[in-house]
Amino acid sequence: MRLATIVDGGRSVIAVVRDDRVLPVDDGSTMRHLATASPDGVDRFRGWVDARPGDRWLPLVEVELRAAVPDPGAIYTIGLNYRTPGESLDAGPDRPLVYGKLPSSVAAHGATLRWDRDVTPTVDAEVELGIVIGVEGAVFGYTIVDDVSSRDPWLDGDQWLLGKSMPGFCPVGPWIVTADEFDPTGVRLGCSINGEPIQDGRTSDMRFSVAEVIAYIGRHVRLEPGDLIVSGTPPRLSDAPGPDRHLEPGDVVTCWIEGIGDLTTTIA
Repeated sequence: MRLATIVDGGRSVIAVVRDDRVLPVDDGSTMRHLATASPDGVDRFRGWVDARPGDRWLPLVEVELRAAVPDPGAIYTIGLNYRTPGESLDAGPDRPLVYGKLPSSVAAHGATLRWDRDVTPTVDAEVELGIVIGVEGAVFGYTIVDDVSSRDPWLDGDQWLLGKSMPGFCPVGPWIVTADEFDPTGVRLGCSINGEPIQDGRTSDMRFSVAEVIAYIGRHVRLEPGDLIVSGTPPRLSDAPGPDRHLEPGDVVTCWIEGIGDLTTTIA
């Protein structure tokens, strides 16, 4: 099942996405509320959706998407979690490196991103598999996250939270695919700027799997339904435009993950 947050009647509501149609769920629930449902509860919700008449569904192209998880309780980001080509299995950190982004940085698919370039002129996009937490630390679903990050030394050197948390630095979407319909192992993912690839990898290159990352974080803090784990990013490609190509006004960034879709952001 694909679940989005959309604007309906001027309000943010949950919606189910099927092919090119959307079914608004106008019961006051948020994605964080839905993430608290047990597997049986999700099955009952799916049955309710199946019973909805066809005239309740809207064309996907006519709705405005919000961030798939517009109000995560916490956002955990994992650093150095992808091996570079030819790297040995025992290289890299011996445990997940956990950073963070502030929930106020969340943005929607199709959003326009602008920031104060006097604060940080050098900014990159990074495709990452987003893990949406459900009850008791289980996975509720998966989404795409663009982990937009400053590359300037006064932020990237030691102020990672600030350099990753400016408004709009965490596009999330376009929707969530529930865990029962998505296998995160061996999935291809990538990122492009104006159609030129800058990343292309597979989750099989992750140093720490989804289960290992969740278990490690869960040993230290309490994971809550609706929390978001941003599981790491593949290395930049050496081919043009190359790793030194940073975001510029007018760029269109597309992050994609097979089995989920595309997440786009325009740079102003």
